Amino acid sequence: MKLHRTAKYNPELFNLIPLINVLFLALAFTTLANSFVVQPGLSIVLPVSSFALSPQRHPQIVSITAGALPTLYFQDKKVELRELEERLSRSEVKDRSLIIRADRAAPYELVSAVMNLGLRRGYSVAVAATSQPQ
Repeated sequence: MKLHRTAKYNPELFNLIPLINVLFLALAFTTLANSFVVQPGLSIVLPVSSFALSPQRHPQIVSITAGALPTLYFQDKKVELRELEERLSRSEVKDRSLIIRADRAAPYELVSAVMNLGLRRGYSVAVAATSQPQ
């Protein structure tokens, strides 16, 4: 007795399965990889404020981290307070605005010193904050 197939299969569909598998893996990798990069750089917990800062053109950003030894970062480089003063005075930006991104636990003396330094150099100074508690 000879058996006959009732359903016919298309061999070209078997070539499509690896392509779909690769596309699915690429999509999954891209989705997972993008969710991990929220904001590159320092991990700073900003204070909460209900007020928002208007957009600034070419702001100079100073980041202050908290810890046993608080650290200043300017233009992605670790700097000391006197070196920051030299860099701010050399800067030839037309719109002189300075944004201080200080951690919630950063010493107030250091934040105040950076603010005064910026004001002495003719910058408009603002302290960055977040609108929602973290």
